[in-house]
Amino acid sequence: MVRAMGEGLPTDGSVTLRPWSEADAHDLVYCIDGDELIGLWLDQIPQPYTFADAVAFIGSGAGDAAFAVVDAAAGSLLGGIGVRWNEGGDVAEIGYWTRQEVRGRGITTRALVLATRHALERGAARVQLRADIENLASRRVAEKVGFRAEGVLRSAHWNPRLGRRQDWVMYSLLPGEL
Repeated sequence: MVRAMGEGLPTDGSVTLRPWSEADAHDLVYCIDGDELIGLWLDQIPQPYTFADAVAFIGSGAGDAAFAVVDAAAGSLLGGIGVRWNEGGDVAEIGYWTRQEVRGRGITTRALVLATRHALERGAARVQLRADIENLASRRVAEKVGFRAEGVLRSAHWNPRLGRRQDWVMYSLLPGEL
């Protein structure tokens, strides 16, 4: 993994993960508000998504857990990725989204590689993620990175936007598998 000059931020020279800043609020709203796929699969993200929602998210103290995914050269916002740790600090769970205009270009795959390496470097014995069984794009990203499908968490979550309970495919990646 290449690192940004002097910053220590995870980057591969094309995509960089960096902490969110207040300056991202307007771009965050632009990326998320009204996006049908983000609204559909990520029901914990409010829709409509307002400037106040963005400011609250950025100011929530997510710290090391949430990253803006940006173009390494231009710095433009491409998406977001989060790493949440279990109580023991040895299992990291990753979630991600990408702005509509850049989907299908490998950006989410690159960001997932960087976030997974970040978690493994910080001692994760297991990195996992969940994707709705019907969210083929998200599942494809996980599989491209090398995450293994372990099984289906049946009827794991009620999603009011879908109007149904979701079945989630559980994926994992262990040290040495990336």
